[in-house]
Amino acid sequence: MTDIPNLSAAAATPTSGIGVDTSRLTSRANLEKAGKQFEAVFSGMMLKSMRQAKLAEDDLFGSKALDTFREMQDQKLSQSMAEHAPLGIGKAMTDFLAKGQAALQAAAAPAATDGGAATP
Repeated sequence: MTDIPNLSAAAATPTSGIGVDTSRLTSRANLEKAGKQFEAVFSGMMLKSMRQAKLAEDDLFGSKALDTFREMQDQKLSQSMAEHAPLGIGKAMTDFLAKGQAALQAAAAPAATDGGAATP
């Protein structure tokens, strides 16, 4: 007889599906890495929508294998574009998040020097 794990404890804690841990945003290197990944995803979506436009139908050489190859090629191309010739969207996102993080750290600094005491 197999034991079934108790899932009631896991089911008792609701999750929203969105992580609230922002500790990885404290490092500039992590922000830059996230910016590059965001830019790669954005470039990939742009290439995919350009491919879906199908300005020229190619029924003679078109196949599912060719479509799969082009998707993989577009994914690598978008990663390469984000790494070597960025559009600037990732940098803008990185700068925005860094400013927000600096504002949060500046707001937390006076509270730490007060000893956490609230002033009326």
